[in-house]
Amino acid sequence: QVQLVESGGGSVQAGGSLRLSCAASGPSNSRKCMGWFRQGLGKEREGVATLYTTGKTYYHESVKGRFTISRDNTEDTVYLQMSSLKPEDTDMYYCAAARYCVSGSPDTGDFPYWGQGTQVTVSS
Repeated sequence: QVQLVESGGGSVQAGGSLRLSCAASGPSNSRKCMGWFRQGLGKEREGVATLYTTGKTYYHESVKGRFTISRDNTEDTVYLQMSSLKPEDTDMYYCAAARYCVSGSPDTGDFPYWGQGTQVTVSS
């Protein structure tokens, strides 16, 4: 069973940076695709970034050039480096895992494994 634990959220002023971490455990074949999603109150959960073991990435248009997804050499930790943060980036951020990454925009239904979430708050 894959388990995911996020950390690194917090409060920051606009223009600042944060790095989220996701510690993953369980069968590696079940988490070859790692993703970050975010969800605000009353909004649908949206895919922010995904990373496959081949190195292929996806980024939501709103974060391109500001966020970077990466994983460590053991592939047990996935990061989301967030820079030039904006108030509209304020959300609960969730780590997710799947066997494969789909082409294009990720959907929550593509990911069977989820972390508990970490809050990111950006003040103006």
